[in-house]
Amino acid sequence: MTQSITTVLLACCGFFMARGHRQGTSHTVPLTRRTLGMDIVTKQHKLAYFGEIQVGTPPQTFSVVYDTGSGNLIVPSTGCASEACVKHARFDRGKSQTTQTITCEGQPVTWGAFGGAVTINFGTGHITGDCLQDNICMGGACAAGGFIASTEESLQPFASFKFDGVLGLALSSMAQSLDFSIMDRFTSKQLLKQPFFSVFLSEQDDETSEITFGDVVPDHMASKLFWVPVGGTSGYWEVKIEDITFNEKPQKICQDCRVAVDTGTSMLAGPTDTIGKLRRLLDVKSDCSNYDQLPKLGFIIGGHILSLNPRDYVGKQGQSYCTVSLMNLDIPPPRGPIFIFGIPFLQRYYSVYDEPNRRVGFAVARHKGQQPEVLVEVAGAHEAPPPSPSFLAKYNSNASVAKVQLQRVAE
Repeated sequence: MTQSITTVLLACCGFFMARGHRQGTSHTVPLTRRTLGMDIVTKQHKLAYFGEIQVGTPPQTFSVVYDTGSGNLIVPSTGCASEACVKHARFDRGKSQTTQTITCEGQPVTWGAFGGAVTINFGTGHITGDCLQDNICMGGACAAGGFIASTEESLQPFASFKFDGVLGLALSSMAQSLDFSIMDRFTSKQLLKQPFFSVFLSEQDDETSEITFGDVVPDHMASKLFWVPVGGTSGYWEVKIEDITFNEKPQKICQDCRVAVDTGTSMLAGPTDTIGKLRRLLDVKSDCSNYDQLPKLGFIIGGHILSLNPRDYVGKQGQSYCTVSLMNLDIPPPRGPIFIFGIPFLQRYYSVYDEPNRRVGFAVARHKGQQPEVLVEVAGAHEAPPPSPSFLAKYNSNASVAKVQLQRVAE
């Protein structure tokens, strides 16, 4: 970190350093609602939750999706003339006093030399951008980190987005390097109370969704929090599905499956063969005639059944057309085959993401005015081991808990 960036962190973010002690402040960012439209396949509203982030000195503000399914911070740059860029806020490196050109492995570049550039492909589009380092702040916590300033973005899907960019919160192995992992930047500097973040997503107008860096919020939980080990090498927050249930009865159709928990998508998706079996067994009538008799669709994860109600997995148009909204998604090895649990699942369950201990926590989400689901435990369930006390002892209890408020986006 350069001296100029350190000075800015001390001045603008309220940090101080004395005898190795760091203390930050909590901060909440309110958001406005935007529409994303309807998925023509699932007949479900597309949803997105996004919050603000600041980059540079003085700070330039962007709205970004806090995305556990990707690894890097990506925002448009003023060097991008694509329609998808010019419709959004763009980072102007000429207006920041602390921008540095780096390689896409996070290494500094000598004065006058070219920095790194990278192209990242998404499901329906791509971006190309320069690799830079600057001061990054979210929720009142600030650190110097790497990010990608896009110089070209495909028209689809980016031109239609109501937000500017994406903040990747997948495991650090999915980032370009540790310098590009914002959670690694924060935890390595011991800026957070605890080295994890938690997510609360609401579909209601009268409560605020949020992502909390450095702590869990008990008020958002209507059950105990239980932990599940993260497995695989994909870089996703990937956990094991022990089986699928209908009204809490195991179906033996998905034993030893895997699922990635993804805050950046509206999808509930899985391998074609398994989704096909589910469609046949659920037998959702297209005229909605059996909608009221459909079962709770549950997934046994960490010895607990996490269930979805029919409205979560059935796309319904009025009272006359119904379809299973679970999508086919065949991700090839080694990352797949894998399920994706997006926003519909995360609206039902509060989630916590702890990379140092390679685990994800789940609890039934508490929503205002709603009767919470009962967390069903499977006989003989065992949880992931607790974190190492020696590791957590490094985190001073007076350090910051940073919060970013999110607001539902729906049509």
